[in-house]
Amino acid sequence: MVTAARPSRVTPAVSDPSAGRSADTSPTAARLRLAPGTAWADVFARARDAAPEAFGDGRLHNLWGGRWRPTGVPLSSSASPVDATPIAGPPMIEIDEAREAIGAALAAHQRWRDVSLADRRARVAAAVDALDAHRDTLALLLVWEIGKPWRLARTDVDRAIDGVRWYLDEIEGMLADRAPLPGPVSNIASWNYPMSVLMHAVLVQVLAGNAVIAKTPTDGGAACLTLACALAHREGLPISLVSGPGSRLSGALVRAPEIGALAFVGGRSAGGQVAAALVDTGKRHFLEQEGLNAWGIWEFSQWDLLAGHLRKGFEYGKQRCTAYPRYVVQRQLFDQFLQMYLPVVESVRFGHPLAVATDDEPLPDLDFGPLINAVKAAELAGRVDEAITKGGVPLHRGRLTDGRFLPGQDTAAYAPPVAILSPPSSCALHHAEPFGPVDTIVLVDSEAELLAAMNASNGALVASLACDDEDKARRMSAELAAFKIGINKPRSRGDRAEPFGGRGASWKGAFVGGEHLVRAVTVGPDPDERLYGNFPSYSLYPRT
Repeated sequence: MVTAARPSRVTPAVSDPSAGRSADTSPTAARLRLAPGTAWADVFARARDAAPEAFGDGRLHNLWGGRWRPTGVPLSSSASPVDATPIAGPPMIEIDEAREAIGAALAAHQRWRDVSLADRRARVAAAVDALDAHRDTLALLLVWEIGKPWRLARTDVDRAIDGVRWYLDEIEGMLADRAPLPGPVSNIASWNYPMSVLMHAVLVQVLAGNAVIAKTPTDGGAACLTLACALAHREGLPISLVSGPGSRLSGALVRAPEIGALAFVGGRSAGGQVAAALVDTGKRHFLEQEGLNAWGIWEFSQWDLLAGHLRKGFEYGKQRCTAYPRYVVQRQLFDQFLQMYLPVVESVRFGHPLAVATDDEPLPDLDFGPLINAVKAAELAGRVDEAITKGGVPLHRGRLTDGRFLPGQDTAAYAPPVAILSPPSSCALHHAEPFGPVDTIVLVDSEAELLAAMNASNGALVASLACDDEDKARRMSAELAAFKIGINKPRSRGDRAEPFGGRGASWKGAFVGGEHLVRAVTVGPDPDERLYGNFPSYSLYPRT
């Protein structure tokens, strides 16, 4: 079994920080190599051996109508963000095949909704046990496909497994007199959490009595989801898995009349298009979109406590919907904040997630690896340059040479941590989530300014206030447009019973998590039932 531990410090490479390749010639780095058995070919072979029906002829298959289909054209330039190694891309189907898959999912739904809860629980439990048996393979697929460091990849898999097991224990009370939806649930999710968000939701939806159809994220995670769905399908679960651009398949996966509900996780642009497509359908939906989550710092002195939270916040390069990329700081505290913050950002470790110095060395315990692809890294670098050119002050600019890389590897998808003071309002980093290891800091002189700056993006999923007077912080939190508010601590999506949603443009539709997730994909005896959620003219937010 591969284990993770923090390695000794590596001598920095010698390279141009803006270059796409690292020319590392240091003695320590020259000894770095892939950990034994972790090469993409080895990992893919493990997945193929575990589920040969889903990985025929070295490519991924689509699943619908109860069988794996060698249909669709794989992406022609699929490469791992880790080091540009060619990897298997998702097989992209056409709209007519997606409609066929929806029809098959409806037929499966009509059969599955009559299966007893006891049988559903037994089959889902068996699927979860199968996922657990292959957890290392699933995690290594995530490392290669989306660049997640080993420890975080394992956490993604484990959270899916543990979360569904909790629902297996609790589902009977949650369902009570509720029934499955009239049609299957359609799932469209981003690439960053294929297991703990997408696969977790799929298995809970199935447990509640629904058939499901999921679209693999185009940018990554297809092989991991293929293996996970193959293991679940073997237990008789009514799961369909298809691949293709959202713009091509949305007519079927979003608006098809057979669909009983839509679960979407992604950006505001795509989410807005999905919301517009649903506006006249009355279809159940929960659309998770990004917001600029912010830490506000006011009359605060517990800097050691905050330092620990901020360091952990760099995990996975802040490529998650609950990352905190904005710090709104009382001007009188800025010198103390900076004294705490700079050592934190300078201590962040990034690089190749599978690089080791010796064959028996554990995989490195990095904070993050690459961004999802080289295009995103270049886009983020452009936004940083724009903010600085327009007047933002660079407080910290990391270099690729600070990373831990294999000699001569492609590093085009990597981005070192950056911190910018006072990003101008005319630049993208002022109001948009960077989805990368870039922090922006805004100084304020009054509580009103603090709250306005924290609400810059018209709604967020989470926010936090660092304040010694917790009563004052709770009073201020009532003015924040975020679903979850932390007082001297961060908030996250949460697990198990904890509800999740958003405010403003960060979320549209029903809240999920715990009982809310089950209620969102079932119907009760009251025909006029209203779901808790962020609906037009229906503002009920359970603040937690």
